[in-house]
Amino acid sequence: MSVDMATAGISMAGAQEFIWREADMLDRLDYREWLKLWTAEGEYIVPIERDVDDHAGALNILHDDAEMREARVKRLLSGFSMSSAPPARTVRTVSRFVMLKTAPERVKLRCAMHIVEYKYDRTRLLAADVTYRLNVTPGGIALDRKIVQLVNSDDAQFGIGYLL
Repeated sequence: MSVDMATAGISMAGAQEFIWREADMLDRLDYREWLKLWTAEGEYIVPIERDVDDHAGALNILHDDAEMREARVKRLLSGFSMSSAPPARTVRTVSRFVMLKTAPERVKLRCAMHIVEYKYDRTRLLAADVTYRLNVTPGGIALDRKIVQLVNSDDAQFGIGYLL
C-alpha cells in the first residue's frame, strides 16, 4: 500500500526519527525532555482491553493527560517510587512502521516495540503494538496520543517502573 506523505506535513522518515528519539529519551530516563514532546491535550494510554476505541470508558493500566504525565515523571524521578528505585536499565527497539492515516497537520501510525529490561539480576522482555498520533506544531512534530498495547495486556502484570 502506498501512502502519499507529501500531503501529510510529516514524512514517514520524520515520524520514524521522532519515535526513535523518543525511545532513546525513555531508555536514558530523560523524562523531563520527554514531557516536552507532547501537546497540551496529549493522551498517554496503556490499555488492558484490546480493540477498544473509547479508552476513557475502558479498563486501562494507565490513561494519562498532561497533569498525570507530569505527576508520573515526578514520581519516577523522585526516588520514592518503589518500582523505580533503583531504576531499571532498558533498551527498546521500535520497528515495523505502518502509516494508518494522514492529514495536512497530523499523522497516525502504528509500530512494533520490544523493551528489554534489566533489574535485580533479571532480564525481562515486553512487546507491544504502539499507535502514535503526531501533530505538526510551530516547534516541529509533537506527540498528541500514544497507545501502548502490550501483547499480554489482559494477563497479570508486574510492576513496571518506567515509561513505556
